[in-house]
Amino acid sequence: MVSAVNQHIVDTAPQTPVHRGQEGFNISQLPWSLILSILKDGEAVVEVASQHFFGQDGKWGFIAAMEAIKALVRVATFKESGFKMLLQGGEVVNEGKGLFANAEGSSQHSQVPRGLEGRAVNALNKFGQNAKYNLGTYRPVPLMPAPKPTLSSIWHEKGLHGRLYLIGEVIHVLRPVIYVLFIRKFGIKSWTPWLVSLAVELTGITLVSHATSGDSKRGGRLYQLSDSEKDELKRRKNILALYILRDPFFTRYTRSRLEKVDQVLSPVPIVSFFTSKLIELLIGIQTRYTYTAGS
Repeated sequence: MVSAVNQHIVDTAPQTPVHRGQEGFNISQLPWSLILSILKDGEAVVEVASQHFFGQDGKWGFIAAMEAIKALVRVATFKESGFKMLLQGGEVVNEGKGLFANAEGSSQHSQVPRGLEGRAVNALNKFGQNAKYNLGTYRPVPLMPAPKPTLSSIWHEKGLHGRLYLIGEVIHVLRPVIYVLFIRKFGIKSWTPWLVSLAVELTGITLVSHATSGDSKRGGRLYQLSDSEKDELKRRKNILALYILRDPFFTRYTRSRLEKVDQVLSPVPIVSFFTSKLIELLIGIQTRYTYTAGS
């Protein structure tokens, strides 16, 4: 937790001096990424403590409460960021422009008027600005930041792909809560939570991927993903591998395969030692929800 706080201070250090009394408190100033990091680290402590005092079955109510709190914080992060894609569950700030950023506000100042007269006026304006700049009297006019897109604007103005994107991100946020609630009802050994969680996760990934694919067009423009958002989509697909470490799949299939590998490599010196230790580590990790949750 201390390292998470320290990293947040380093990442969010202001580049320019901040004057007191400049503006009041705004909810967007809350360190949402830091709050999520603290909640994620604290969830492991909650799981160990609840299992110690309430047993294996009694811990799921506390884990469900933690996942619900994390989901609410992620929804708030999603809204305050202008509905940008959540990176690593919201623990990393998305510095990109966002899929639905209004590009008109940033381009209107550089747009050249049409017609001969318009181009002439534009050339005179540029000449005057250059003259003022050379004389040291030019003061650039600060550009007003573009307003953040709202839920209503995306839902009603961005078409089907905007709606699919919103639904996919919300599904991604709610998936851990659904998974834990189903475990609490049916038990960790039941296939129902495992299958429902996998189906929900695949649905969220499919909707977001389709909404942000190169074939998704609106007004002749493609929804362009930043490099960090592309990496996030890859990360969401890669963590599907965690399902082989979750019960009942692990107990039914993965563990037996690991034991067979250990038996085959047992005659090989050195290699057998590291293989057995790795298998012990995987079995130990598998017993904790927070280590294989992917949330």
